[in-house]
Amino acid sequence: MFVHKIDEDLSLKLIELRDGERIFELINNSREYLREWLPWLDTTIKIEDTIEYIKMCLKGFAENKSLSTVILFKGNIVGVTGFNSINWSNNTAYIGYWLGEGYQGNGIMTRVAKALTDYAFTELKLNKVEIRAAVGNKKSRRIPERLAFVNEGCIRRAEWLYDHYVDHVVYGILADEWIK
Repeated sequence: MFVHKIDEDLSLKLIELRDGERIFELINNSREYLREWLPWLDTTIKIEDTIEYIKMCLKGFAENKSLSTVILFKGNIVGVTGFNSINWSNNTAYIGYWLGEGYQGNGIMTRVAKALTDYAFTELKLNKVEIRAAVGNKKSRRIPERLAFVNEGCIRRAEWLYDHYVDHVVYGILADEWIK
């Protein structure tokens, strides 16, 4: 089982089927907040939807194509993060994340993204890590900016968000640029 301790309060654990109830509860408690920037809230309406998502995550992990983890803060699941995909041909990982509304403002996601980036370079020996965020999602964009990721440009109309398209900013950092 994959467990990665970040610090005294924070760790990442491979997502498991038994996490489904807590993840679904966290989604429900933060549904309106998360809906502003995440496109999947309308298709995650019952616990079975979350269980199917976890099964997909575990399949991706078994096939060495992704790594999905729960974020444990003081022992409680507070969000989900990981490498949405790993492109082994190009040695690139793409970080995705979300955090329950009540856990914002504790520096959790910056520490998580830093730990994932470090893991990508030191353990997986990848060459590049990317984080993409909607142009208007200032909170999410601040995370790669704090970690010295380079703003590599904008992908226009990158994502359909319920009733409109949003542009994405692509942030990237290379292994030889990474300073722990």
